Amino acid sequence: MKRLLLLALPLALAACTKPADPAAPPADTTPTASTPAAPAGTADATLLPKHHWRLSEATDAQGQRIAALFARADQPVQLDFRDGRVGVSNTCNRMGGTYTVADGSLTAGRLAATQMACGDSAVMALDQEVGKRLEGTLKMATAAGEPPTLTLTTATGDVLAFTGEPTAETRYGGTGERVFLEVASETKPCSHPLIPDKQCLQVREIQYDDKGLKTGTSGGFQHFYDSIEGYTHEPGIRNVLRVDRYTVKNPPADASSKAYVLDMVVESASEEK
Repeated sequence: MKRLLLLALPLALAACTKPADPAAPPADTTPTASTPAAPAGTADATLLPKHHWRLSEATDAQGQRIAALFARADQPVQLDFRDGRVGVSNTCNRMGGTYTVADGSLTAGRLAATQMACGDSAVMALDQEVGKRLEGTLKMATAAGEPPTLTLTTATGDVLAFTGEPTAETRYGGTGERVFLEVASETKPCSHPLIPDKQCLQVREIQYDDKGLKTGTSGGFQHFYDSIEGYTHEPGIRNVLRVDRYTVKNPPADASSKAYVLDMVVESASEEK
């Protein structure tokens, strides 16, 4: 019995008008004589698109922790900045809007959100709690380091502290190639000299036209010896994935020269008998 669980192909293709990641490559911020590096604690906007920013602390004007912002303790609120837009994830709904940085402040426009219901009331309220603090003009400070930090302060004195984790573009030194991979519902044994009893995903690359129709011939499934960062395979479920494929510079002798990072699951269907 086959049962379609999720189909998001039109959305995936609408966001895939380029052969690579829609995010512009991070700006080159190497210090020069005429462009000194931003000192720690300043509002360095060039750091924003290079990292995923996860909420680590949040306090109000009285220094009290804002517990409502940590409704998903295992998945902290995350900000991503690219192409003049900020995306908010790990809330109930995905949220996003425009942003600008000027004169030590970050100004975010009204945030639009998807319309999903979440079972937990605290998670349901998270969208509103985040939105009312991010929309408008906030004082901004960044500090380069390991890890880098981002601090946003609202007009009412709430302080939101974020820790940065490098994006795939930052880690691999460039923009990835956007591809679609179909992953079969079951893995198969595959020979690997370093991993006894290795099970490989069964994968084939597929192509779509701008109307969301498959083009060309996909061919048969092949052993996939690499991993896909962010993807966890569930036996019995066939998936179509939108991934970014990066070239790994100077990989170890026994490692792949390609890295795959999941962008989204486009289609998911049960193929349990």
